[in-house]
Amino acid sequence: MRCDASSWLCGRHVSVTTAAPTRSATGPSSFFLCTKPTVFCCTDASKDSSSTCSDTARPWYNPLKRRQSNHAPDVVRHWIQTDNQQPLSSPDRFTVASYNILGDRNAFAHRDMYRNVPSHYLKWDRRKRVICDELVQWNPDIICLQEVDKYFELSEILAEVGYLGSYKRRTGDTVDGCAIFWKADNFQLLEEHSIEFKGYGLRDNVAQLSVFEMQKAESRRFVIGNIHVLYNPSRGEVKLGQIRFLISRAQLLSERWGNAPIVLCGDFNSTPQSAIYKFLSTSELNIMLYDRRELSGQRDCHPAQVLGVKQEISSPLTLIDGLLKHCWTDEEVRVATGDAESNLGSTRTRGSHGEPLATSYHSKFLGTVDYLWYSDGLVPTGVIDTVPVDVLQRIGSLPCKKVGSDHLALVSEFAFTLDTNGDNKTTASSI
Repeated sequence: MRCDASSWLCGRHVSVTTAAPTRSATGPSSFFLCTKPTVFCCTDASKDSSSTCSDTARPWYNPLKRRQSNHAPDVVRHWIQTDNQQPLSSPDRFTVASYNILGDRNAFAHRDMYRNVPSHYLKWDRRKRVICDELVQWNPDIICLQEVDKYFELSEILAEVGYLGSYKRRTGDTVDGCAIFWKADNFQLLEEHSIEFKGYGLRDNVAQLSVFEMQKAESRRFVIGNIHVLYNPSRGEVKLGQIRFLISRAQLLSERWGNAPIVLCGDFNSTPQSAIYKFLSTSELNIMLYDRRELSGQRDCHPAQVLGVKQEISSPLTLIDGLLKHCWTDEEVRVATGDAESNLGSTRTRGSHGEPLATSYHSKFLGTVDYLWYSDGLVPTGVIDTVPVDVLQRIGSLPCKKVGSDHLALVSEFAFTLDTNGDNKTTASSI
């Protein structure tokens, strides 16, 4: 799927513009958040892993209470080759991984989110080994990590297999941050910048931007961005501000290095159904049509909601909301209509947007928030697929035996297209 996400800049800045006050009898003026160039999201594969539902469940059955089996399913992930139709300018390739590794402090500060996880799976010494084993197995050229609070421990391990790294800690009282690692023998770091969003009134989150040149390819340069967007579901305006600012800085850096293509990695804390995703994928957003507290779509991703489980009505507001939605669960819709799009029991890994059904899973969230966005001049040639919902459901929660975080890593291979060194329009998309 090509998201044709127009969130890159055409000019030298990204702006929040107020449309001319076109008043109408039906509503107030429209306020549009827009940027011009296009972005594709690199978490969707051109071929969907699909099969028929392999499990059934009564509507009142709560899969969250399922007792974990002594034989939990293995997490097996496969490379998927994309159906690339674009002419390539060279056989040069590079691979990028993005991984929110779950900070050690956060794992125990929010223990209620991991009540289904055996305590030994949460211990950092074990998770560190599992995370590094995952990364070494995939062998990416560039690694972008979020929620890093043990940077030096990770850098020592990754240095043994040829990586150099850089780190930016969040501002304020938090101890985690973002880190970028690259294979020192294959890539030269040309320029790097760190962004402290607090300096722009956008909270304590940070981001990184780096320009790399391939050592074995003539003048093959590209920009890598790494961000962990604010989590708070109620602060959609801050999330949009952080994303907008990162895009504008990435575009400026790209222009400085001859319109070098761009890959933005990270945990964007926004779902594929959200207004923020729409902004990334269409370049504009009428913010007056949305409640800022609902811009990210995170509130609709409690595992019980995603898996189609009825929840007890606990307040009049919930009751009114349920009546407005006719009290239909996803499972009931599937039973009544035969719609195979229900996630419950599904062995599929991707939804209707082409994005993974889940890149993060714990007791309070099951959904997709992690993406790789890439610009014109690049095309994905392969991607490591994520994990089917039914496998995650049987595991019960992340981290687990084979996954060291409550997120799944995203890994993609990129090739350069013919327009890489030409007039780069900085369009982008997601795999």
